[in-house]
Amino acid sequence: MVALGLVVAQFNSSVTEQMEQAARDAAAERDADVVDVLYVPGAYDSPLAADRLARRQDVEAVAVVGAIVTGDTDHDRVIADAAAQGLTDVSVDRDVPVTFGVSGPGQSGAEARERVGKGAEAVNAAVDMVEVLA
Repeated sequence: MVALGLVVAQFNSSVTEQMEQAARDAAAERDADVVDVLYVPGAYDSPLAADRLARRQDVEAVAVVGAIVTGDTDHDRVIADAAAQGLTDVSVDRDVPVTFGVSGPGQSGAEARERVGKGAEAVNAAVDMVEVLA
């Protein structure tokens, strides 16, 4: 059984709550155990939380879920780039899989709602990486 940490961005919570449920359902299907969930304000804030989970001895991988919706500026791209790079750095620095189940940037709210399955994808990738690296 793979022990997972889960980071859930609360911004766009109407979407991320469904993403969290999809992640939990995927964990149950894969016989993985979600040992802890950290809720952060938004995707930009996820690298620090992922790092805290990745440091723990009882966490084998971290799945991150969030939804970045486009606005009137390119802010969504800045957020997505920073979050992706930060999570990649955590994964490599800690030698722990950290998967990116964040939808966006460049999507509308409706498109974000269509992509709640990213939560399941993040968990499946996390479990797969633990198995690959075992």
